[in-house]
Amino acid sequence: MTEKFKILANYIKDVSSETKDIETFLFVKDNISKYQLFIDITSKALKNKLIEVNTILKFEDKEPNEKKSYYEIVYSTVIRINENIKEKKELERIILCDVPTKIYPELEKTFLNLLHSSGHQGIKLEKKVDFNKLYNEKFN
Repeated sequence: MTEKFKILANYIKDVSSETKDIETFLFVKDNISKYQLFIDITSKALKNKLIEVNTILKFEDKEPNEKKSYYEIVYSTVIRINENIKEKKELERIILCDVPTKIYPELEKTFLNLLHSSGHQGIKLEKKVDFNKLYNEKFN
């Protein structure tokens, strides 16, 4: 069986770490356990069976308080789809499941470096993300 897609490039498209002031930093340091990881995936068709897949990680506090930090990374992956892939469902699975699963270990490492460099050395992303499970929950 031939591969359904080939990764041609990976890069950080955008990265953000926002902490307003030292009071916010100290507050967040004490309350970072309340922060949650949010994931979004977008895609854009390019020429010649190429697709740009953007995997977005946001780490933020959804509680309504004034003192909060915000962390986000947009990790872009350019893939070439195998010419035999014709079904929309199969393409969806590649974009929302297969590509993120393949690139996630590197993305997670990069995102954790951002959090650690932002002064939160003890942060770990507890749960491993199961993109197959997320995909199945969304579409089944």
